[in-house]
Amino acid sequence: MNPDGDTLGSMCAMYSMIYNRFKIKPDMSVVSNIPYNYKFLPNVNLAQRYFEKSLVYDLVITLDVAAIDRVLDSKILFDKAKCTVNIDHHKTNPGFGDYQIIEPESSSCGEVLYNYFKTNTWKIDKDSAVCLYAAIMTDTGNFKFENTTSNALRAAADLVDAGANPNYIYKQCYETKTKNFVLFQNYCVNKAEFLNDNKIVYTTVYKKDLEKFSAGDDYTDGIAETLRAIDTTEVAFVAKEVDTKLTKISMRSKIIDVADICSNFGGGGHTYAAGCTIKASVKESISKLLKEIKL
Repeated sequence: MNPDGDTLGSMCAMYSMIYNRFKIKPDMSVVSNIPYNYKFLPNVNLAQRYFEKSLVYDLVITLDVAAIDRVLDSKILFDKAKCTVNIDHHKTNPGFGDYQIIEPESSSCGEVLYNYFKTNTWKIDKDSAVCLYAAIMTDTGNFKFENTTSNALRAAADLVDAGANPNYIYKQCYETKTKNFVLFQNYCVNKAEFLNDNKIVYTTVYKKDLEKFSAGDDYTDGIAETLRAIDTTEVAFVAKEVDTKLTKISMRSKIIDVADICSNFGGGGHTYAAGCTIKASVKESISKLLKEIKL
């Protein structure tokens, strides 16, 4: 649900590698709309939102999925498959599936795939290079987050040699925002609440806010990072209304483990970037979350 650049880049890279190496066209399944700025990814237009639930696949691979319930209705494809593989980099991944390739030390699922392809001497084609570079770039915040390691940078350099154009990919991911997207994000940032000597900052997103700006689910991407960038901020989060008794949380931090906090609500992620869904109203969810934040 709500796939980001790493999820979509990894999916499309896997598609290209399987097709080019084995001449088999795999199906790609997504359970949310594809954000506008990722529609440049090679073959992403082939991804299916809806699928035939009676299908039984020989192999189903999850990519960048920290917990199997994140695939929502697609779980039936995973459960019925003859073989399943779980490829991820989230430290909170419980290791579901018949086989797992989980590397918490990697910056992104894209980097995990890159390592796999290189270890097995699979030649990375240009389309896959573009997708993997986008995956690594977006999950490292354009190579500025704490998960930007020397290994991630070496992988990125190798992908450039394989045909990825850094300037083009950056512009597609970060400089193709619609007017409504920018206005919506400014609106959310402007109504942020500050607590604990400005160390904690959060903002809320209600359905009426989304409707006001004709906003898609991806319009909230990056808001938590913007709030974390404030010099006094130590923890930032966005509380988005799913319905009156369900709230989606996106957390970012500079010093504390937010994956640990989110795990208390069935979520997870990275040390400084995580999320969860709380079965409560926005107001109640914020209250529950604040009780878990220890500064």
